[in-house]
Amino acid sequence: MIEMIEVFLFFKYIFNSVSMKYVLMHKDVPVADMDFSEDGDLLKTSNVQSADHMPYGTFKGGFLDGAQMKDWWKGRSIPASRTGLENLLEQLQLVDVEPLVIRSLGLSLSDHYWIKPSESELTWSDVNYFENDFSDDIGDILFGNSYIGGVFDYSSPDNTSDGVLKKRWKIIDGKRCLLKGGKLPYFQEPFNEVVASKIMGILGIPHVDYSLINNSGSIFSLCEDMVTKDTELISASRVCSKLKKSNNMNWFNHYLMVCGDQGLDLRADVEKMIVIDYIICNRDRHFNNFGIIRDSNTLQWISAAPIFDSGSSLGSNIATDMFDYGYFEECKPFAETFNDQIKYVTDYDWLDRESLKTIPSIIEDVFSDSNGWLLPERMALIRQLVESRIESLLNKIG
Repeated sequence: MIEMIEVFLFFKYIFNSVSMKYVLMHKDVPVADMDFSEDGDLLKTSNVQSADHMPYGTFKGGFLDGAQMKDWWKGRSIPASRTGLENLLEQLQLVDVEPLVIRSLGLSLSDHYWIKPSESELTWSDVNYFENDFSDDIGDILFGNSYIGGVFDYSSPDNTSDGVLKKRWKIIDGKRCLLKGGKLPYFQEPFNEVVASKIMGILGIPHVDYSLINNSGSIFSLCEDMVTKDTELISASRVCSKLKKSNNMNWFNHYLMVCGDQGLDLRADVEKMIVIDYIICNRDRHFNNFGIIRDSNTLQWISAAPIFDSGSSLGSNIATDMFDYGYFEECKPFAETFNDQIKYVTDYDWLDRESLKTIPSIIEDVFSDSNGWLLPERMALIRQLVESRIESLLNKIG
């Protein structure tokens, strides 16, 4: 047995010693050299050529943080828990998703990083998905279709999209749009996205607009890309990784401090996010689904990102017959319960109480038969839940 292990480790060493060499690019700015194994694992990052353009939080105090770099790169892969991933890997005869990122040059519709093969003369204008078309092949398989043969085109931003729900990018009327589904048993998440965006619309909270679309008999949420060819998203997890949090500071103040160091006072924006999450019981506002928008040319931080990804709310994980007993206090990212997290809010002057009264009608309109929602008794429970949350919030305000 020991001899077999030694042989395995020998061949693993030989295999990994043959690396694929790329240059990490930020648009047309060479950033660093990256070596990958043949199965797509990042082996090392070296020869930093532009520290300012390194992915945020990966270059600190004049030194490259290799662990953060690997974490950043890993975050560009489809997560193992993604709905439809098993079908994708099986049809493409792959063991894991890392080769997909390599084959699409790491391109994304969230930022402007990509990897260029060494000695290649490719440019950003040649490859980016903001200005060039991309293939539907990956998205089709993720949505349950079968690969019917022919030349398979791996060029797709679906290779670098995160999240566990079924999703894909499509070009619709020239716009880059994201379709995102729900999960069993209620497939409620797309409806939640629309409700949340409509509530934020009447409350004047910057947000991504969502609508509903029927795709082959299934209901999905649809939204346009929040960034452009000149702007990009930096997630809150990346923001917070730039500076180690002191033991005597909470994550709320740590996040605001790091943003403040870049010239952004985001307290009002974060407080509004906390309020909307309180109203809709969003239990999954983790550090990867909020953040800031940066100018990718000047590297100037522009603003808080518009609020997006609010699908895991309104009791979507609670059975209808357990709604009255459901636990609606679990939350993220700054506290474990909504009652504790709402304490960070210091200003409610922006909150229009008259607009709050229209929210129950929004829920009835979105969760309607005409939109494909066929569970009226569950809609009534969702409406009652939000009404009670609004009442609780107003009691706290006084």
